[in-house]
Amino acid sequence: MAGALVLRGPMGFGAGSQIHTAKILQLSMDLPVVIEIIDTKEKVDAFLPTVSSMVNGGLVTVQPVTIVHAAVAEKKRQG
Repeated sequence: MAGALVLRGPMGFGAGSQIHTAKILQLSMDLPVVIEIIDTKEKVDAFLPTVSSMVNGGLVTVQPVTIVHAAVAEKKRQG
């Protein structure tokens, strides 16, 4: 994949109509996770069966993206 990002939510509300939270008294093991992957349509489509086999209770969506600006940060020189 050309790029990926994983976001973990502190709270979620799911199909079971229960709030899942990271509060200390109600520590939940099933907090929401969003994984965003960016690549060509062909590569994403080829990867979807793998993603679907990993998700057992959740939602998988595919959305078109328009990249407005992409830049790679320069590495800092040491010394």
